[in-house]
Amino acid sequence: MQREITHAGPLLTLSGNLAQVGWSRQPLLDCNLESARFYRFRPLQRFRIKRWDYYAVFTPQRFFSATIADLGYAGNIFVYTLDYATHALHEEGLVVPLAKGVILPRNSQHGDSHYHGKGLKLDFTVADSSRRIQVTWPAFDGGKGIEADITLEMPPGAESMNIVIPIGKRRFYLNRKINCLPARGRLRYGELSLELDPTTCLGSLDWGRGVWEYSSFWNWASASGFLPDGRTVGLNLGCGFGDLSAATENALILANRIHKLDQVTFDYHSGNYMKPWRFTDNQGRLDLTFTPFVDRTAITNLGVIYSEVHQMFGHYQGFAIADDGEKVLIQDLIGFAEEHHARW
Repeated sequence: MQREITHAGPLLTLSGNLAQVGWSRQPLLDCNLESARFYRFRPLQRFRIKRWDYYAVFTPQRFFSATIADLGYAGNIFVYTLDYATHALHEEGLVVPLAKGVILPRNSQHGDSHYHGKGLKLDFTVADSSRRIQVTWPAFDGGKGIEADITLEMPPGAESMNIVIPIGKRRFYLNRKINCLPARGRLRYGELSLELDPTTCLGSLDWGRGVWEYSSFWNWASASGFLPDGRTVGLNLGCGFGDLSAATENALILANRIHKLDQVTFDYHSGNYMKPWRFTDNQGRLDLTFTPFVDRTAITNLGVIYSEVHQMFGHYQGFAIADDGEKVLIQDLIGFAEEHHARW
């Protein structure tokens, strides 16, 4: 169905080619970006390499997200939160020239991510089986302020969705998605204060490294929640970027185990994003309807850098079939689905 990577090694060979292409249940490849060879004049390469850590947290009442990104010629820091009941959404971001002050780790299993500046602090730290998200932004939303101190636990033996794929001859994408991480801690936004309980709150991580074409497009869909029997259930679906013949990132994540899906079709109305979306696969293992209730539109236009994302929040209904044949019924699972255009 897809090529599964089972042996550890470097991401890139000494000549700058991908050493392996495929997907894996654990991060096995060392992200040796210093071996990249996609420009003859190598000092220019740092301006084309993209790196980011995107955390998302689902609580019963609201969604919270924080990102530290280095796009090569600029850093991008952004935080947003959404109230499910009122649909109130607030987002703020910061573009940092030449990514000054942005610190991101070499690999997803170790190391910390930081940005301190312009009156805000974001710290993402990794220790053993836990990940800690700390955000302090006093000026957020006109001085309401937002603070977070949230710990995500990686259950023993938990699997994640990892892919490495080529983009053209010399470009590539290495990505790790972790869903359904029990979350505990606190979130304060203005006068609202939430204590997060790991029996009802889950977090996820999108960890990306690579080199894209200047003009890029992709779709991504994700969710983390609970089944009626108490098991965690997650979705990670994506398309539109790179050569996906050897590996896609499509998976059902059931009780922290990856159930790999092959090719998935995103059937939606571009430009009319609030209409229901449908997701089906080529093997009859997935049939989901996604009904949006909020369109988060984020546009960054800095001339040479342009990004437009429509990230829809809504409910998933339908089924997915696990590797052992279990038909997993999905009802009112809150998640998101997006369309993203970028010139970067």
